[in-house]
Amino acid sequence: MANSEESNPLLPNQELESGSKDEKKSSTAKNGGPLPHAAVPMGWTADGLPVGELMMERSKWDSGIFSCLGRNDEFCSSDLEVCLLGSVAPCVLYGTNVERLGSAPGTFANHCLPYTGFYLMGNAFFGWNCFAPLFSFPTRTAIRRKFNLEGSCEALARSCGCCGSFLEDEVRHEQWETACDFATHVFCHACALCQEGREVRRRLPHPGFMNTPVFVMIPPGGQTMSHGA
Repeated sequence: MANSEESNPLLPNQELESGSKDEKKSSTAKNGGPLPHAAVPMGWTADGLPVGELMMERSKWDSGIFSCLGRNDEFCSSDLEVCLLGSVAPCVLYGTNVERLGSAPGTFANHCLPYTGFYLMGNAFFGWNCFAPLFSFPTRTAIRRKFNLEGSCEALARSCGCCGSFLEDEVRHEQWETACDFATHVFCHACALCQEGREVRRRLPHPGFMNTPVFVMIPPGGQTMSHGA
């Protein structure tokens, strides 16, 4: 029975397999031991769905949450506009932030008008904008996930050098970061909107600039009239 199995052409050659295994073992031994398995941590898409891909190191926000006037660069005028909108018309700033994230038709109106309603209700009944942050904080989470930005909890853990095991659990880490996004919008709502506005304006062009066709008028060439003799 053993001879028939060895003579069967459909079965792999045992000698070749054993030789290849010995070569693999010798190659790994020369390199200092077996190769470790590649760790594939869990990432998050802009929609909040986990994806299994190699995660890069999270980058920091382009500006701090209290950098209301922005930075002195080519976006200086845009930063001043963001600061003005965040102070006078936060509903417009929130609508433009969401519009840059998703260029679907009616995105600005679908977010600006409900925000205005929550803003008026909070100020009318409680004297401060307490309802609008409940509606707007998911945008901060979407921006952080889309550009793989560092969250508030991770920045705190990095600065104090603690909670290393907390950062290794991606699911728990994301839950705490979402809670921090909510707290940021509740206690520093205008500053959070301005920081998000500066971030998306530096990273994403306005969808109207990409969808609006540009017509170039070319004047006709010079014409000459020939007169008969």
